[in-house]
Amino acid sequence: MRQKIRSVAAKVLTSISKDEHERAKYMSRRKFETDMYSNLMTAEKRGEIRGIAIGEERGREEGREEGREEKNREVILEMKNENFSDEVIAKITKLPIEEIKKYTQ
Repeated sequence: MRQKIRSVAAKVLTSISKDEHERAKYMSRRKFETDMYSNLMTAEKRGEIRGIAIGEERGREEGREEGREEKNREVILEMKNENFSDEVIAKITKLPIEEIKKYTQ
């Protein structure tokens, strides 16, 4: 099988080598294929970079949200320990009473 492929490749190469026009067409086709591959790899790399940036931003946002929730929980529990009512805690923290109850039950 390999011998057959080599034989065909050798015939094509011999044919191209003899004819200036065929050689130019071949080189043009190879350049096109190389450029297409390069463009594809560049687009893939850009997509990868963009995906990483989006993922990092989502991760930061999730972290900020978790931090806010943790801080709310700490403040609510501290206020509960100081005997503040759920209504007062809700008024001060501007959180719904349901959320206050979520942390205190």
